[in-house]
Amino acid sequence: MTDSRPEWAPAAINLDQPSSARVWDYFLGGSHNFEVDRRVAEQAIAFKPDLPDVARQVRMFLHRAVRAAAAAGIDQYIDIGAGVPTMGPVHETAREQVPNARVVYVDHDSVAVAHGEAMLDGDPDAIFIQADARSPRAILDHPEVRALIDFDRPVAVLLCSLLHFVSADDDPATLVATLREAMAPGSYLIVQHASHDGQPGDTVKMLQMWNANSPEPMHWRTHDEIEALLDGFTILEPGVVQVQLWRPDAEEQSRAEQDHDRYASYAAVGVKPGSTTG
Repeated sequence: MTDSRPEWAPAAINLDQPSSARVWDYFLGGSHNFEVDRRVAEQAIAFKPDLPDVARQVRMFLHRAVRAAAAAGIDQYIDIGAGVPTMGPVHETAREQVPNARVVYVDHDSVAVAHGEAMLDGDPDAIFIQADARSPRAILDHPEVRALIDFDRPVAVLLCSLLHFVSADDDPATLVATLREAMAPGSYLIVQHASHDGQPGDTVKMLQMWNANSPEPMHWRTHDEIEALLDGFTILEPGVVQVQLWRPDAEEQSRAEQDHDRYASYAAVGVKPGSTTG
């Protein structure tokens, strides 16, 4: 039996089909998910019980990376594959240091967009658009994006929990290159990407289960394959590292070092050459 349709869910949403954005929302403890999403999430958790911790680590990395960009003076952000904005979204994090930060959220999931639009209602410097990351030119040329973002100045583009949903046939390298060409020197690229490096059999089985049950299969990549996606950017220290090891806070450092390989995920921040990299 499917859920009854909540008021915030668009009529076009199929309550019988899971969504990666809504599954991620469930991992983070959010409420914008349906029975079908929770079922897939719990099946995944059966294989890898710490998946909610993985989601939280990715969100913590996003916070640290956005703060690093804000500290460098970046006041424009495009979060592609944003999902349901929860647990400290980009505009709130950036505005801790840059009060006038402008933010574009992008996702193809109608529930994520509906919730994001409601959350941002009345905020003239933040928008949520529905678009597919596999068509980056359409995002860059979107009239609302062009009205808010000045591509002649540095911008931070976030690709967190996104590129591992882009298959080799959809050419993630060209996707990133298209974005890079539109970004001014000094712009930041913030990337998190799942990986099977060093992962036990149960984690691999979880990936196989996901791909058998979700209309959005994942394509995990190796460290070197992920690093290659940042071609043309200067990668900031500490490089392409396990997600929990990217500039952890002092109180997180000890646990981060103990949890090596636990989160099946790499993270990195690159800067387009031509300006101070920070």
